[in-house]
Amino acid sequence: MATKEKLKQMLVEELNLEDMTPEDIDDDAPLFGEGLGLDSLDAVELVVLVQKNFGVEIKDMEEGRPALQSVNSLVSFIDSKRTA
Repeated sequence: MATKEKLKQMLVEELNLEDMTPEDIDDDAPLFGEGLGLDSLDAVELVVLVQKNFGVEIKDMEEGRPALQSVNSLVSFIDSKRTA
């Protein structure tokens, strides 16, 4: 499964996005606020889930802020760290 599809599946299942399917998630929509509506607790959980499922650590807010903007930005971050 490609990183993007795996990430979307993880978002729906692990963050309990009710009434959403992975196909409903816009690749460029913000993960927080008006996009998917995730909050700060979800951000902490998402950082843990990314490390657990992809073996990629988001070390701090400086690294996490741009990575956690959207599905596409997070996929780019994960793929860049996995190939580094």
